[in-house]
Amino acid sequence: MQDGPGPSFLADCPTRLAVEIIANKWAVLVLYGLGDRPRRHGELIDHVGGISRKVLTQTLRRLQDFGLVERRTEGRQIDYALTDLGRTLIEPIEVLTAWARDHGEEIVDFQERAG
Repeated sequence: MQDGPGPSFLADCPTRLAVEIIANKWAVLVLYGLGDRPRRHGELIDHVGGISRKVLTQTLRRLQDFGLVERRTEGRQIDYALTDLGRTLIEPIEVLTAWARDHGEEIVDFQERAG
């Protein structure tokens, strides 16, 4: 076993970049919301409950900057879709979702006992 931080803790490690991307709860929800098909801004607002228009716009721009989402324009219609790279995150998000379903109640129970 290694003492001290491993390569994943180095500043230029891709692991840090991945964590930075998915650490934002809205990013994960937006990515997952685009997992089955492209959507318009308003559709995403309805699909991802609780997100404001401003935060959705900021999140979409950030995901575009990472190359995970693309903005498509057809005439006056604008929609957002996952890129090939963005689609690679759907399976890991599904694994996290399954973990949350399986263990979420345990976490809530622990928090209630601790608080």
